Amino acid sequence: MRSNDDTDVTNKELGIKRQRALYRAAHRGTREMDFLLGHYAKAIVPELDEAGLAAFEELMELPDPVLAGALVDGVGEFDEQTKALIDRIRKFHKIIR
Repeated sequence: MRSNDDTDVTNKELGIKRQRALYRAAHRGTREMDFLLGHYAKAIVPELDEAGLAAFEELMELPDPVLAGALVDGVGEFDEQTKALIDRIRKFHKIIR
């Protein structure tokens, strides 16, 4: 059984990861990606659990040209989890065709 101290540490670590993800999403280096990922992150990251946050962090590891192609044009080959996340971001920005 977890103690309250363990839960506090876990929550604090998750909070730090969320803050890092929010910053990284809004500071990609290109305005378009900063906008697309930053606005999505601001809306969704505070509610993500550890698994959802890990998936978002993995998505952010993709290079900007690859991620931009996936988000804007819907192109690219990705695993099911990444594709689902890309689809949610596209839907959030109303760019699903």
